[in-house]
Amino acid sequence: MSGPHWWRHRFRGCGYRLTFPRQAILELLSKTSKHLSAKEIYSAVHKIYPAIGLTTIYRTLDLLVQMGLLKKFDFGDGQSRYELASGIKKNHHHHLVCVKCGKIIDYDDFVKEEIELVKKVEEALSKKYNFEIKDHKIQFYGICSKCK
Repeated sequence: MSGPHWWRHRFRGCGYRLTFPRQAILELLSKTSKHLSAKEIYSAVHKIYPAIGLTTIYRTLDLLVQMGLLKKFDFGDGQSRYELASGIKKNHHHHLVCVKCGKIIDYDDFVKEEIELVKKVEEALSKKYNFEIKDHKIQFYGICSKCK
């Protein structure tokens, strides 16, 4: 199931209501490939729902991250950025972050060596710490082709 119907089901299952701010944020992030900050999300939602406050956006984002619907990232620019969690919008992916212009490139066309290395690291960490790994975030920082 996808779209708002899936979100309603997920909210009911967690004991929460699907309020307008929650739905607006999920719909906004489902329609973009950008990694939006809370202020960018606020600006977009405020245009269609002027009564909403920035505090509500922050609380809603925290809840959606806690529920597993959003992922929160820190790309080193001083702002948390958000995207829909894998499985809702897109497959698992990693990020390339330009340290000059801030461009963020999602990629999921992993090379065989990367898949093998990540799998080995996860297995070793799981064994060493008796820890069941559920997910990971990998970000590479460098300079994009435009900034070279």
